[in-house]
Amino acid sequence: MFHIADYDYVLPGDLIAQVPVMNRDQSRLLLVEREKKSFSNSFFSALPGLLKPGDLLVANDTKVVPARLFGRKESGGQVEILVLKPLSSDGSKADTRWCLLKSSKRPKRGSRLIFENDISATVEELGDDGQAKIHFHDVPSVETLLQERGTMPLPPYIKRDKADNRAPMDRERYQTVFALKAGAVAAPTAGLHFTEELITKLARADISLHHVTLHVGPGTFRPVKTRDIREHVLEEEWFSVDPDTAEAINRAKMEGRRVIAVGTTVVRTLESVGGERGEIISGEGTTGLYITPGFRFNVVSGMITNFHLPRSSLLFLVSALAGRDLIKKAYQHAIEEKYRFYSYGDAMLIL
Repeated sequence: MFHIADYDYVLPGDLIAQVPVMNRDQSRLLLVEREKKSFSNSFFSALPGLLKPGDLLVANDTKVVPARLFGRKESGGQVEILVLKPLSSDGSKADTRWCLLKSSKRPKRGSRLIFENDISATVEELGDDGQAKIHFHDVPSVETLLQERGTMPLPPYIKRDKADNRAPMDRERYQTVFALKAGAVAAPTAGLHFTEELITKLARADISLHHVTLHVGPGTFRPVKTRDIREHVLEEEWFSVDPDTAEAINRAKMEGRRVIAVGTTVVRTLESVGGERGEIISGEGTTGLYITPGFRFNVVSGMITNFHLPRSSLLFLVSALAGRDLIKKAYQHAIEEKYRFYSYGDAMLIL
C-alpha cells in the first residue's frame, strides 16, 4: 500500500489534454461511489443532479499569477523562470525573488539574464531543486512585470513555447471563475469546470458553494522520489478560512449534511484546520498536510478532482479517500473510455 510502484499506471500520451474543452462544464465526469465500489460516466454539467439537496461544496478561490517568464543568458542560451513569492512579507527586497530556473546549462551566481524590452536580472544565489534567487533591475514591481509580460505557469506536460498563440486562452482558462486572491503558481484544477450558470443551477438545487483559499506552491510540480510514499514531505502552503465558510461547514456537519471538497487543495485545507475533532475554526496559516492511505478524514465527505499523474502525492490523497483498488480500477476505466487527463482534462466525483 505504501510502495511507490503501487501508484503507477500507463497513460497513452494522446490522453493528456493540451487544451480545455470549449465550454468548461462540458468536461466529462466519472462518478465514483465508494460504498457500491462502482463508477459511471457522466458530464460535469450534470453535477446538480448527482449531488443531494443540502450538500455543501467548498472551492479554492486562489488566483494563479502569470509567473512564467522567458528570457536568455548573456551567452545567448535560453532560460525559463517561474517567479515565486516575495522574500519577505513586509515588502523589503520586493524586486528580488526566489525562482525556479530552467535552462540547458545552469547560470552561475552573478550572471545576467535578459528578458523582453531589455529587462534584465542578476542571479544572486543558487538554491536547491532548481531554485535561484534573482534580482530584477529597473522594474516598477515584479507584480507589474508579471502581469504585463508573464505567461501562465502551466505544468510541463502541457506543451507551450514562448511564441505560442494560445497564451491569451491560457490566461482565461487556467483560472477558475471564482479566482479572487492572487498567489498561486498552479491552478486548483478541479474548479476549472465550473461556470457561473452551473453555480446558479447548484444554488437552485439547494447545493451551496463556499470558498477557502490555499495558494498552490511550486511543490505541486515536484515528483515523489522515495520508495516508501510515507517518507515524502510536502512544502508548506498558505491558506485562509473565513468565518462564514467555517460556520457553514460546521452547521452542515452538525445537521448531517455532506461537505464535498472541490479539489485536493480544499481537502488539505479543511482537514488541516479540522484536526481530529473535525471542527472548522476560521483563520489563516500554513499547512504541509500530506495525506496517504490510512488517513482518517474528519471533515470531508467526498470530493471533485481531476485525474492525477502516476506516483504523485495527489494520487495518494484520492486513494486515501476512495481506496487504492477502487481508484486503480476507475483510472483504468477512464483510460479505456478515453477520458482526458490532468489539468485541462476531465474530472471525477468521489462520493
